[in-house]
Amino acid sequence: MGAGHAHKLYRHGHSPIHDLPPHCKLAAAFAFVVVVVSTPREAVWAFGLYAVLIAAVAAAARIRAVFLLRRLLIEVPFVAFAVLMPFVAQGERVEVLGMSLSVSGLWGAWNVLAKGTLGVAASVLLASTTELRALLLGLQRLKLPPLLVQIASFMIRYGDVITDELRRMSIARRSRGFEASGIRHWGVLAKTAGALFIRSYERGERVHLAMVSRGYAGSMPVIDEVVATRAQWAYAAVLPAAALAVCLMGWTL
Repeated sequence: MGAGHAHKLYRHGHSPIHDLPPHCKLAAAFAFVVVVVSTPREAVWAFGLYAVLIAAVAAAARIRAVFLLRRLLIEVPFVAFAVLMPFVAQGERVEVLGMSLSVSGLWGAWNVLAKGTLGVAASVLLASTTELRALLLGLQRLKLPPLLVQIASFMIRYGDVITDELRRMSIARRSRGFEASGIRHWGVLAKTAGALFIRSYERGERVHLAMVSRGYAGSMPVIDEVVATRAQWAYAAVLPAAALAVCLMGWTL
């Protein structure tokens, strides 16, 4: 799959979390999210324990709390939706600070916020400790359909190509004194979008021909065979196993 491909979320390091095979981390993160989603919303204390588990993983990975909290801002649209739920939901009402709020809406808002935040935090930690190339190798190792893995791989790499092409076109416009400042410049921007589409399509054809000429027949060769030991699987299972214990207590207590 070529050279390593870093991304903005990734933080280079040599922590025990960084050193785990990617498929172990993918499986652990997925299992953790499933357990969190399966927890009854009334077990408020359980979500506090989940947050402690996430903080422990972040500490083991040497990911700063400021970085993690800043990346959690991606869930702001869901927060806005959750805030509206107590106002629009039907059913029993309760007075809070002089406002009439729906009880079911309050529980629904808490459910979305708690589970969504924990899921996003787990995803951010996964991305912070695993390169994109390693994630794709992990998906292959977990027997995800090869075609889906290839599509994801091409999408990631081609996204960078298109972004770089758009950057060069933007530099070319500015070097000629063009600055978009109003509706009268929309025509130029529309032509830029059209030119970008044509260039991207042509480059895609050239890349495909180059791949075919080098023996591509519908599947990518696996260069790095990443194998996980039992100890690594056991280490990765600590997070979902601890979360499962909390979830079971949430259903029984």
